[in-house]
This record gives sequence, C-alpha cells and structure tokens, in this order.
Amino acid sequence: QVQLVESGGGFVQAGDSLRLSCAASGRTFSSGYLMGWFRQAPGKERELVATITSGGSTNYADSVKGRFTISRDNAKNTVYLQMNSLKPEDTALYYCSAYFGPLPKYWGQGTQVTVSL
Repeated sequence: QVQLVESGGGFVQAGDSLRLSCAASGRTFSSGYLMGWFRQAPGKERELVATITSGGSTNYADSVKGRFTISRDNAKNTVYLQMNSLKPEDTALYYCSAYFGPLPKYWGQGTQVTVSL
C-alpha cells in the first residue's frame, strides 16, 4: 500500500504564491513512481495539474504553465507543487497521486487552496 499526505494549502490573495507538499510512504512505494497533482473545484470534475517522472520530466496543464512548478525529492519521497501568480480560478481541492502504470492509483486526502480577488 501507498499513503500520500498533502500539506501547504491555504487562503491567499490573487497574485500570491503557495507551495504544496506531498509526502509518500508505504511498503510498496517506489521513487520510480510517476507522481501527479490534480485539483477539483466545486461542481467541476477533477483535472490534472502536473506530473513528474522519477527522472524529473514534467508535464503541465495549459492553465498553469509558466505559473506552477512540480518537483520531487526522491530521497525524501516528497513531491512539491510551487504555485505562483495564483488566480481565483485556481481555487480547488488539490490532490497528490501516485501512478501505477499509466493511470493514477493512489490518492491523498487533498489540501484546500482558496484564492481571493
């Protein structure tokens, strides 16, 4: 099993920054896992924000390119999401995920990000 715990969410104003963290643990967790950040706003479907491979290759949703940066510290089994120039439309519950093969399999409980005007 794999456990994922997110932290770092909060209430900020437009233009501010936040850094989310996701600590992974578990007997079967491997630093080789593809990791991702997703988000879900009220009334909307969960959407992919960014992914990062074990080697550091990244992929971003168009809506966050140039503002968000995903990174990982394999020694600490931790994935980060640096979010800059936050907008009200970034308001959502942010989830960390560990992929098994091509699909996300393990999920954290989520951390809330709220951005006000």
